Amino acid sequence: MFRKDIKLVICDIDGSLVTSDHRLTERAKSTIDRLHDRGIYFGIASGRSIEQHLSKQAKNWGFDYDFEILIGLNGAELWDDINQKHNEYYKLKSEWLKEIIEMMEPFELNPFIYRDQMSLYYKVDPSVIASAKRNKTKYKIVEDVAELYEKETAKILFRMSEEMMEKVEPYVMAHPSPYYRAFKTQTTVLEFADIRVNKAVPLKVFCDRNGINLAQVVAFGDMSNDNELLEASGLGVCLLNGDKQTKAIADVVTDKTNDEDGFAHFMEKHFLD
Repeated sequence: MFRKDIKLVICDIDGSLVTSDHRLTERAKSTIDRLHDRGIYFGIASGRSIEQHLSKQAKNWGFDYDFEILIGLNGAELWDDINQKHNEYYKLKSEWLKEIIEMMEPFELNPFIYRDQMSLYYKVDPSVIASAKRNKTKYKIVEDVAELYEKETAKILFRMSEEMMEKVEPYVMAHPSPYYRAFKTQTTVLEFADIRVNKAVPLKVFCDRNGINLAQVVAFGDMSNDNELLEASGLGVCLLNGDKQTKAIADVVTDKTNDEDGFAHFMEKHFLD
């Protein structure tokens, strides 16, 4: 059904590659090993930063090799392991960050950014502590909210309940900007980035640099921040648990969810049989 001469498989992490409790299953790990053994490149594309999170991910999952491509901050960063090159793209300007924070004030949320290998939050709450523990990262509570917009940065994030998201998302979409955009990266996380940023930007750079035809790329995702990645790839796959918007633009939807090894099942069925 699908072309077999693939050269790269790239996956979003949360909701796509790992389970809802953030585990990479043994079946998924075995699938990645089988791709590696066949000389097919593998990479991850995430909203997390490369330096703070993604550069350690392969080792943390127990692999004895590095992934060929890392896409961080939803496309604002690229690590090309083949050529040992790091690239950054399109940061939010300070005035835009200030505008976003002020726009979101009515919802009394907790904005945060990534800077200097740590997460900077406006205030402490249970989700801050849980995230730092889960991701094994450092965090800091700023003394003044202005610290969050004193420098350019790749993105600003807001965590909230799914019920609150139903109110916030349409509100934000009703206040568009020519400079930045918002998108869900999880059902409980809304992020803002430069309007030019998306995961397809570094994917295209990596493929062009390494002589890979985009038609030979298989990409997995589940949320709207994955849409451009799926559209740019030869085969864009949305997990069964994915957002309806992402399912609509994907070439195919998996038979199983991320908690049922949807990624591994799909690869085994169509490419590794």
